[in-house]
Amino acid sequence: MDALHTDRGDTTIEEGVVQKLAGMATREVPGVFAMGSAGRRAFSALAERIPGSQTNVSGGVSVEKGERQTAIDVSIVVEYGISIVEISNNIRRNVIQSVEHATGLEVLEVNIHVTDVHLPGDESAPDEPKPDRLQ
Repeated sequence: MDALHTDRGDTTIEEGVVQKLAGMATREVPGVFAMGSAGRRAFSALAERIPGSQTNVSGGVSVEKGERQTAIDVSIVVEYGISIVEISNNIRRNVIQSVEHATGLEVLEVNIHVTDVHLPGDESAPDEPKPDRLQ
């Protein structure tokens, strides 16, 4: 028995819950400019323009989850000048702590994919497509 499986019943957690927790924990780390690939960010920006839509906090996060364990992949854009090694360690620490505390699942690994570097002077917002690309 463990925290999710007791003699009084079982608790199940959907992958989407783990994705949201991991996404929020990643965004809390200083130096993370945005989440996901350029295509994913552009799609999210368009989707968020629909009235009544919600911000997608799980964009850039994929999860493999079993009954007691999970593995998480995170795609990020980092701020220029930030140590990728340092930010990766900080993301891993924050995601593991957040997911394990909130869910009781054991996080086996957090893989981080750096998809881009945000340069100073690039004034476009992280989740908005550039105006000259979309009309």
